[in-house]
Amino acid sequence: MTDRIVLRRPDDWHAHLRDGDMLATVAPFTARQFARAIVMPNLVPPVTTAEAAHAYAARIRKAAGPGFEPLMTCYLTDASDPDAIERGYKEGAWVAAKLYPAHATTNSAHGVTDVGKIAPVLERMQRIGMKFLVHGEVTDKHVDIFDREAAFIDRTLARLVRDFPGLKIVFEHITTKEAADFVAAAPANVAATITPHHLMIDRNAIFEGGIRPHLYCLPIAKRSHHRTALRKAAVSGSPKFFLGTDTAPHAVHAKEAACGCAGIFNAPVALEAYARVFDEENALEKLEGFASLFGPAFYGLPPNEARIALVRANATAPERVPGPAGDIVTYLGGQALGWRIEAA
Repeated sequence: MTDRIVLRRPDDWHAHLRDGDMLATVAPFTARQFARAIVMPNLVPPVTTAEAAHAYAARIRKAAGPGFEPLMTCYLTDASDPDAIERGYKEGAWVAAKLYPAHATTNSAHGVTDVGKIAPVLERMQRIGMKFLVHGEVTDKHVDIFDREAAFIDRTLARLVRDFPGLKIVFEHITTKEAADFVAAAPANVAATITPHHLMIDRNAIFEGGIRPHLYCLPIAKRSHHRTALRKAAVSGSPKFFLGTDTAPHAVHAKEAACGCAGIFNAPVALEAYARVFDEENALEKLEGFASLFGPAFYGLPPNEARIALVRANATAPERVPGPAGDIVTYLGGQALGWRIEAA
């Protein structure tokens, strides 16, 4: 049995750090384990300009402390301008642009109503090598919430991959066997991130003994066989699949409400949770690729030189973190983690 593993310091390729006092609260949890993070732009108002991205990055660096680098993204709208997108990319304001289908998830009201409307932007991104990050769900009211990812693949993603063969696409926080199979069979310019919670829970967990609002996220957790497929993809050693926590903090009152917010705050336990999954799958030797190597390679960045250690231990996840508008419930709060982060 392996009791200690040393990895290159990993990166989080999908994180919600919020802003203001919430940013100051949650950013250190991400920075304690990850050297870099792809930061989601769905603030209010969203990050749609280079100026806004530069300013947000400065606030993140201040909140996270030294040694952490935010990698910024541009929030795409129907009116996004290819020239402005390219200028922001070339000046280093952002490394990628994010597709939120309008009304698909938190703060997505300004998102894209029809992917055809951003075709000129995607053509420009393909030409300059800018990454395209996709929240992959349809938003039609008549499509069951558990089928929206699979429907997005059939209706939209397959066409995007066909029509923009040079566009580097990250299918974010995948939740289904259909998504894992699609990415595995797609060309090398298509990859996916997988969260710790989608590797650990299925939809039954949301209703175990009653409604569990702190396990509600979008895309929502699916049936058990989908979780099994995600675990198989994560430990496969394929460079197409890499770490993206989708940590998404909300105060308790916003989760435990008549219309509760979607999102799971896993930053305090993310790397330990991934280690637990890989340990359960007898694949600890594959964790460094998934956590530390495949993401940088897809983004064209060098892996981090610093190291981090994970040690088998009787560690317990904190139940809550005090936040500016009330406590934030932690994923796996109060549960045994099995692993603890230490200096390498």
